[in-house]
Amino acid sequence: MDVNRAKQIYSSDSTIKVHLDDGDSVWIENVDEAKGMATVQVGGNPVNTKTVSVDRLQER
Repeated sequence: MDVNRAKQIYSSDSTIKVHLDDGDSVWIENVDEAKGMATVQVGGNPVNTKTVSVDRLQER
């Protein structure tokens, strides 16, 4: 996924399914456009967050 699409999903009022390249379902919490990184919540667990490259995100 590119940074612009990640930002669109983050800003959207709709629920858009996003997964990491390893298959984990994630919710985008923040997008750092300058670094090409996103902070995501993994599997609906608010204490399980990761910062990953937006390249690892896949829209489903």
